[in-house]
This record gives sequence, C-alpha cells and structure tokens, in this order.
Amino acid sequence: MFFLTALRLNHEAIHHNLGFSSLGHRMVLHALSLVMLGSNHSVAFNHLRHHQHINTKQDLEGKAGQMSLWQVIIYGPFFPLECHIAALREGGPVWRRKVLIDLGLNFALPALAFSFGLAFIAWHFLAMLLAQCFTALFAVWITHHGCDESALVARTQRGRMVNAVSYNMFFHLEHHLFPGVPVKHLPTLAERLEAVEPAFAKAIRPVLGR
Repeated sequence: MFFLTALRLNHEAIHHNLGFSSLGHRMVLHALSLVMLGSNHSVAFNHLRHHQHINTKQDLEGKAGQMSLWQVIIYGPFFPLECHIAALREGGPVWRRKVLIDLGLNFALPALAFSFGLAFIAWHFLAMLLAQCFTALFAVWITHHGCDESALVARTQRGRMVNAVSYNMFFHLEHHLFPGVPVKHLPTLAERLEAVEPAFAKAIRPVLGR
C-alpha cells in the first residue's frame, strides 16, 4: 500500500499536478526515488512519451499492455530496467542527470541498513524491490490491456469500492483525455463526460467486469 500511495504521488508529480513549481515537482520525484528505489525520473521520461506516442514503437511503457497476463508477470522485473536504459540513452543530458541523481539516492537506504543494522529498512528495501517487479502489471497492464486496437486508449472503472482501494488511479481513460486534471478530481471529470455524452459510459472498457 505504501508503494501504491507513493506511485500515485509520483504520477501527480510527473504531470505537475501537485501545485508546486517545476523544481518542487522535481524534488518530489527525487525524494520518492529515495524511498521507492529506482529512478522516478526514468519513469517520468517514459510516462510522458507514453502519453505522446501511445500504442506506437516509441511507447515503451505501453508495451506491457499488449502482453498476456503471464507474459507481463515474467516481463515485470525487466520493465524498470528498460525504462532506465531508455531514459539514459534517449533522454539527453538533462534527463540523464536527473536519473543519475535518483540512482545515487538509492544507495542511502542500503547504507543506513548496513551501517546501523536497521532490519526494518532492509525489509523495506526488499518490499520496494518486489513491488518494482510488478509495476508493469498493476500500473500498465491492468489499465491498458486489450486497448491497443481500440479507439479508446485506456480502460476505466466506475465501482466506488475498487476506486477507493486504487486511489482513483483506475479512472485511466479520463486521465489520458485530460492528464492535467489531478487524480482526486477524476471521478468528477467522469461524471461530467457522461453528462455531456451518455454514450461514453456505454463505450468504455472497464478495468473489471461491469
């Protein structure tokens, strides 16, 4: 749950939806890299390209959505690695510097655990490492699987309980249509879209069955 909460905060920082300056959002991504492991700027680089080039060869993030369930589970540990490599190779000097800062911060938790014998930090490190291996499944596959040949680029969800547990991150089609809308306002956005065009609700592909 910690990882999912941090992932939502990370997602909001990527889209500059937290109300901070550009530097403030960058600091949030650095801080989250410290506690989540990996580079959140590599996530940001690939996520912004995902929005710009969805369902194309440049959409590395969206690739997981085109896999079967077992394929994406096997692919999971390689997904963060590919994101880092893409950001370092193709992001240019600015993105490369941000990613390297994130990776440098990753050494802080293991150093604390080793230096002071803090077992809970070691367990946190392992939990974050495991969660990173399943990011392709719960951050991409669940909301994009089966949409690569559809006019609707993402799935969405209307169940209140499911959206409460997922922190409204399953309003994913609405997010792709209006990425500048903070996640907490996506339920309101969904209601407004359906009020303007009732057929919208009938056409969507839900994350879970109706």
